[in-house]
Amino acid sequence: MSEFPAEWLDAWSVEDGSQAATTLFADVFGEQPDGVWSAPGRGNLIGEHTDYNGGFVLPFALPHRTYVALRRRDDGRVRLSSAQEPTPWEGTLADVVPGGVAGWPAYVVGVAWALREAGYDVGGFDAAVTSCVPYGAGLSSSAALEASVAVALDAVHGLGLAGPVDAVSDAGRKVLAAACIRAENEMAGAPTGGMDQAASLRAQAGHALLLDCVSLDVRHIPFDLAADDLALLVIDTRAEHQLVDGQYAARRDTCETAARVLGVGTLREVTDLDAALATLAAPGALDGTGQDPAVVARRVRHVVTEIERVREVVDLLDSGRTTAVGPVLTAAHESLRDDYEVSCHELDVAVDSAVQAGALGGRMIGGGFGGSAIALVHASEVEQVAGDVAAAFASEGLRAPGFLVAVAAAPAG
Repeated sequence: MSEFPAEWLDAWSVEDGSQAATTLFADVFGEQPDGVWSAPGRGNLIGEHTDYNGGFVLPFALPHRTYVALRRRDDGRVRLSSAQEPTPWEGTLADVVPGGVAGWPAYVVGVAWALREAGYDVGGFDAAVTSCVPYGAGLSSSAALEASVAVALDAVHGLGLAGPVDAVSDAGRKVLAAACIRAENEMAGAPTGGMDQAASLRAQAGHALLLDCVSLDVRHIPFDLAADDLALLVIDTRAEHQLVDGQYAARRDTCETAARVLGVGTLREVTDLDAALATLAAPGALDGTGQDPAVVARRVRHVVTEIERVREVVDLLDSGRTTAVGPVLTAAHESLRDDYEVSCHELDVAVDSAVQAGALGGRMIGGGFGGSAIALVHASEVEQVAGDVAAAFASEGLRAPGFLVAVAAAPAG
């Protein structure tokens, strides 16, 4: 066992999270909310940067949740407060437009704006937010915020979309997810795909969510690692990532350019990787695009091979060969590091040290440039692997990481 103890990032109980949100609401607004709703952050077993390329992803809901205590208003005004952010916000829904709201409030009022744009009768509200989803860790605290607000607005304005957690309306939740995506893309300015919102709203406890990012159809894949004496260790590197700093958008733009040159709607449609790379390498193929042919080739290679890795992992889980998932995770990390170039030193240290400590495999998750990594480990070795990773961070002079064990949890409700 390493001399460096691991710091564990525990999830709150639903009771504790709800009480914290209710107390915050009463302290800020002097009254009681209509109720408290919550939504999970997400882990992603496999399928990174494939969502906006029309591919497949395999996320799951975390037990770590964002809680929103909310009260309906009938005057069109919105008042927001957060336990994690120092600046409250107040305004009128009629004045909310893309680019007009900055920071965390954009993710909240953006959901109301998107639902109104879709024709739903959503009015004003007061909301107090608190969360145990690690912030900036690549575990989609933003989607957890959006989804918690979406189910709250659905309830207080009687939209009838979400359904209860134990009898969800997947069709209605698809509508709510679409509103959350618009909030993130258009209001907050983060050009993400739809994986995070789908996981937070449409996942099921004990399952990973196989999402087809073209049709948005889902299949729930049983995901109970404990039954195989395994665990999924999440390593928060504490290297905070940002999706609005241009790097994410640049990757997306490169992929969309490649798809246009290849004459396909998305890179999901590429069935012969070698032929596609030859087309992109042809003289003049990328003239006028401002893209480096070598870079484009690497980006395309990652996306096409990553989509195949999702299919491979689903096959392994369906056939009960869970331990064989580990090497696929490591292959995905190598592709994200070398071809998509979205890893960083902290993520590489996390993955390399976990594998050296006995993990079956691991990879970075999320948008990249920081955030978290995952490692598939034997359940009996969780503490030992975490301690060895903490020791590796210390030897590199890095900030101590945080750890949690991911369990596929319930969706927003």
